[in-house]
Amino acid sequence: MSPTKNHRPATLAGDIRVAASRIVRRLRRERGEAELPEHQFIVLTALNKFGPMTPGALAELEGVKPPSMTRTVNALCELGFAEKLGSEIDRRQVVVALTDQGANEIAVTRRRRDAWLTQQLATLTPNERQILAQASELLSRISGHT
Repeated sequence: MSPTKNHRPATLAGDIRVAASRIVRRLRRERGEAELPEHQFIVLTALNKFGPMTPGALAELEGVKPPSMTRTVNALCELGFAEKLGSEIDRRQVVVALTDQGANEIAVTRRRRDAWLTQQLATLTPNERQILAQASELLSRISGHT
């Protein structure tokens, strides 16, 4: 880090956006055994976090159109990562649930992503890791997830 670097909010915003985007893109390359496309992995993690949901609720949560989510759900079911169940509230409605195989895919993907990031962090000095720990807290605060 250069001590003469411009730290105005607008400049810093651009720098953080670019760095965060690069890290996210690199982490997304670390995948589980199935090497799911990211949009499918995101649906699995939503099911893991929130439990069984209708395809419509998943579409709303992820900000996609229902036909797109139906295709994603069908692909996940074909792979054995999710399953369609009848709703206990309305038997005409279908809910999508995570399977044990889907939960395992999430766990493997997260382990690989954590391992890659841990390897990168190990190349830094203790002082640099401390700076990143502080930055992580600040980024969480900025994102509204304190």
